[in-house]
Amino acid sequence: MAQAQRIVAIIVAAGTGVRAGGSVPKQFAPIAGRPMIAYSYDAFATHPAIAETIVVVADGQQGLATTALGDAMILVGGPTRRESVTNGLAAVGDATHVLIHDAARPFLSHAVIDSLVATLKTRDAAIPVLPVTDTLARGSVLLGDIVPRADLNRVQTPQAFAVEALRAAHAVWPAGEEATDDAQMVRRLGVGVALVQGSAMLEKVTHPEDFAAAEARVAYETRTAMGFDVHRLETGEELWLGGVLIPHDKGLSGHSDADVALHALTDALLGTIAAGDIGTHFPPSDPQWKGADSAQFLQHAAKLIADKRGRIDFVDLTIMCEAPKIGPHRAAMTARIADLLELTLDRVSVKATTTERLGFTGRGEGIAAQAVATIRLPGSPL
Repeated sequence: MAQAQRIVAIIVAAGTGVRAGGSVPKQFAPIAGRPMIAYSYDAFATHPAIAETIVVVADGQQGLATTALGDAMILVGGPTRRESVTNGLAAVGDATHVLIHDAARPFLSHAVIDSLVATLKTRDAAIPVLPVTDTLARGSVLLGDIVPRADLNRVQTPQAFAVEALRAAHAVWPAGEEATDDAQMVRRLGVGVALVQGSAMLEKVTHPEDFAAAEARVAYETRTAMGFDVHRLETGEELWLGGVLIPHDKGLSGHSDADVALHALTDALLGTIAAGDIGTHFPPSDPQWKGADSAQFLQHAAKLIADKRGRIDFVDLTIMCEAPKIGPHRAAMTARIADLLELTLDRVSVKATTTERLGFTGRGEGIAAQAVATIRLPGSPL
């Protein structure tokens, strides 16, 4: 009986990434708020054919890898890519096949993995490629001869192999000679390497400008939600609106500082991620929130969005009251909200209106506020 396939993925992430610049090696640099390496790791981790995913990093990078990936299996590689792959191969246990992938190609799809896994049923090696479509020519200063491109391909990763074939190729590879990839090592051993359809999404991220292109490949979902709140005006209370203390003969009554504007904004932000309302997170029955600064409520909602790698695009606030006049304080409110949410001023709108002396706001009994927030949440790469 043929042995069942057990496929292990090895992500090679031991480079220093000096060409990409930045304060951390490029494989740990963020793309759309998420470490680059996390994208391909998740692609393997969620694919049903992949039994385990091993990440090989440089010595000293273990902490960065743990922060990016949690409880992933992390190994220390060697000074060269070939040695890092060798270290990964030593840890695959009883795996029959391996997929070797470069962390610098973050947007790996299940479709590419599917093609490689299917090919491994009949071949000992397979790699994804894309045909060369540009005209190729020799020359450095002056144009030279055109290079025929009919049989030229751009080689990508992950590259898939029978474990024994790849181990054999590594075992006989000459010391001191470096290979551009594992496929060339196996091919030199005499193993035929099958070609499968690659993906334009598997472009390698190498230089600083590549990060902008990678960001553009991430699909964002736009969400908008509304918040509404009301508080009673009472003598003897301070009047906080939009994070600003406003002189007035009455203030708003509530369990916290009763900043009706920030409460409405908080509910709007919570609504964008379907996270309930302000009372869900800060129950009025809890004494710790008595007199609390509502700024912390707003920042809590913003953090929940940030934890989902979301971005706040715009907030719009309308305050409804007869008095006090909001106009003289609008700039201060805008600046305070922008500061709390880490937005530029042009992404915060503060407006005011009256109810033509109708209802409780018209009678000066309370103040109402309505807010709308728009955010973006990153989804799968386009």
